[in-house]
Amino acid sequence: MTVRLAELLTAVPDAAVAGPVFADAWSGFAYDSRIVRPGQLFVAVQTAKADGHDHIESAMRGGATGVLCHRPVDVASWGATCVVVPDTRAALQRWAARRIRDLGSPVVGITGSVGKTSAKDLVAHVLGGRLDAFHNPGNFNDMFGLPIALGEIDDRTGAPDALVLEMATDRFGEIAELAAIAPPTIALVTRVAPAHLHALGDLDGVEREKGMLVEALPVDGLAVLNADDPRVARMRDRTRASVITVSSAGDPAADFSAVHLRLARDGTAFDIVVRGEAGDGVTIPARIPWLGAHFVTAALMGVAVGRRFGLTVDEVVARLATLPPQKGRLNPLAGRAGSTVLDDSYNASPAAVAAALDVLAALPAGRRIAVLGDMAELGDASAEAHRAVGAHAARVADRLVTRGAEAEGIAAGARAAGLAGDRITVTYRAQDAIAAVEPLLDADTVVLVKGSAVARMEHVTTGLMADPERAVDVLVRQDAAWRQIVVLRPDRPTWLEIDLGAVADNTRWLKERAGGARLMAVIKADAYGHGAIRVARTVLHNGADSLGVACLAEAAALRREGIDAPVLVLGWTPAWQARDAAALDVELAVYDRDTARALDDAGRDLDRVVAVHVKVDTGLHRLGLAPADVLAFVRDLRRLSHVVVVGLFTHLAVADEAAPPSHAATDAQLAAFRAVVADLEVAELRPPVVHAANSAAVLSRPDAAFDLVRPGIALYGLAPSNEVGDPALRPALRWKTQVAQVHDLDVGDTVGYGRTWSAARPSRVATIPVGYADGFRRGPVRWQHVLVREAPAPIVGRVSMDQAAIDVTDIPGVRRGDEVVLIGRQGGEAISAETVAGWLGTINYEVVSQILARVARV
Repeated sequence: MTVRLAELLTAVPDAAVAGPVFADAWSGFAYDSRIVRPGQLFVAVQTAKADGHDHIESAMRGGATGVLCHRPVDVASWGATCVVVPDTRAALQRWAARRIRDLGSPVVGITGSVGKTSAKDLVAHVLGGRLDAFHNPGNFNDMFGLPIALGEIDDRTGAPDALVLEMATDRFGEIAELAAIAPPTIALVTRVAPAHLHALGDLDGVEREKGMLVEALPVDGLAVLNADDPRVARMRDRTRASVITVSSAGDPAADFSAVHLRLARDGTAFDIVVRGEAGDGVTIPARIPWLGAHFVTAALMGVAVGRRFGLTVDEVVARLATLPPQKGRLNPLAGRAGSTVLDDSYNASPAAVAAALDVLAALPAGRRIAVLGDMAELGDASAEAHRAVGAHAARVADRLVTRGAEAEGIAAGARAAGLAGDRITVTYRAQDAIAAVEPLLDADTVVLVKGSAVARMEHVTTGLMADPERAVDVLVRQDAAWRQIVVLRPDRPTWLEIDLGAVADNTRWLKERAGGARLMAVIKADAYGHGAIRVARTVLHNGADSLGVACLAEAAALRREGIDAPVLVLGWTPAWQARDAAALDVELAVYDRDTARALDDAGRDLDRVVAVHVKVDTGLHRLGLAPADVLAFVRDLRRLSHVVVVGLFTHLAVADEAAPPSHAATDAQLAAFRAVVADLEVAELRPPVVHAANSAAVLSRPDAAFDLVRPGIALYGLAPSNEVGDPALRPALRWKTQVAQVHDLDVGDTVGYGRTWSAARPSRVATIPVGYADGFRRGPVRWQHVLVREAPAPIVGRVSMDQAAIDVTDIPGVRRGDEVVLIGRQGGEAISAETVAGWLGTINYEVVSQILARVARV
């Protein structure tokens, strides 16, 4: 038992036990109810996004025998002890400071923008050959994680000989606070690089914050600084402690430097040059089973720390050779088809990605593939940083695959740096990234997989491993908690969740349903409100052969993002847009000679042939030629030198209706269309692609498939009508917001503009930050209710531009921050787009496509 009640009450004087004492010692702290271990003390922390008090019961079921919380909770029935403090985070920190003081062990504090975790693991391993050295596991390195980590120290046989503690920050002042909890005897700073710029602003801010660890050293302490980073090297001026410098670049002025670096797939070899008091130019060969020069910096720091603790350089070198593999840090794994996968999925910053790419470049390989995900927490520098990484990748990789929205910038940077478009694949799902890489794998291929923790690139690594069953043993984030987490980063508390996995599954299912016909994914109207660019790439990775849009501007947006798949503009393209259309290399619907001649002129001016699909009006009477006029029109088009007819199509008016008269109308349209096709065949003018089937026809009229089908609404898992649909389709869109405030109202109190609703009873009304400027309809009809805590909450008062009010009187416990579902499922309750359409007197198409652009698609 490493956490004792008596010590906790001593360290936190304002702590109090609420109820009986069942357990008075625990085997550590638990911070997540999903991975609690029997005998732990569960810490209920309230954050900006969640409240741990909601999960106390779950923690008790998991075996926790105590809870540290800031409001009393009855856990006596579980045989558990409740300790109440004003602030659980502050209590943890005070306990940790007391624990460090009581142990009296020297603290080796390690910080830096990159490489601190590796340096921490390496130093602890070096010292562990002779000493009892404790180190905080994983990324338990901040004001919350470090105290939890210290709860794992077992001091029954005495205090550890050393505490090797990684210290991280994502705000100004945190390093100083950590150093106050665990005052360092030795401070290591690895590097100052772009990281956490959203909080620290720029490199000057990063340097200022990281250097606080050096400032915390006592006069008899030791600073170990990376001489290869000028920002780190000049931190020597911020301390009166002794300073040792290290250089993996062979700096002759450094106390410990490395020369003759040699990289192989099984590790990095180098020679250590020892100078100063530790030696006089002595050179010692060394090897670490880790890949990269940046790890050599950590190794040299390990030499410096080892010497401080009385180890010889030879002892340290011997320990370096036995370093265990690092999960998620350039760890070479056996990949499919004999390939090598460099799993670097732990985290990512621009400097860390650059280092990983340098390793990829240095390793012997016939083909080098970089699979790169989003880099998080870069603030305003994010776009530039992603593009710079892309430019670096273009110099190194034969193929580049990106995963994630921010990683689109990596692809753009690589394209701008000269990497050919057909060697770049942009994806958003692990499955699609894996599919892009898998055909390229062989024994001479090395694949780098890297991204920030939020990118979850370990899923990509799993799919590329020769033995995916080993993932739980060799990859990061494999515990029960992480398996349930999907990281979402909306930019406001009202957002759409777009399940691209559902879009992918729907696309594959529709492709199979179409038989042998090709599939054109219709992504007009911003993919029916789902986000056209990301949907386009997803459907193309999952069976779509081409894309359909409504207008030229939509096609241009696809081309600007580097999407070069065939695109058909289904609507009218006026003659004055002919040159722009020709320049974009898209296909166009035509049904009049003026437009056709304009396209021919534009093609001649630009020296290219414009592909067109002839639109036939078989009964919808919107756009198109009458069937009797098609043959002559196609003959005229054949005489144009810079126009080629590649398609013929029509659109069905009532394929989504199941009543017999509708069947007859569809039969008549298809019969008229087949007659046109037959006439063209007789004249040997039939275009290669004939198409008529929309979503409804794909689902209900297999006889309408022809050469190509054009599903739209069904791609997004929505039924074309109440009469035509299929349960195999999965809705891809969920619309959510959060409770912004809860009001307790008396009888007669009113809500909203116009005072149109008044409380008939004592009521609780919650405000949600969504309004008609988001597409949440004000009138003449509107949503009837939303979901909160798995229960329907009626809308009350008028919906305003940015806010609405809901009655939560009958829903216990509603508070600020609670999730509110406008469309989607919450527990056993659901509001579908079809349900909303029924309330609004419209169709699901309009419901999803009218959600306005300021609602972030995540």
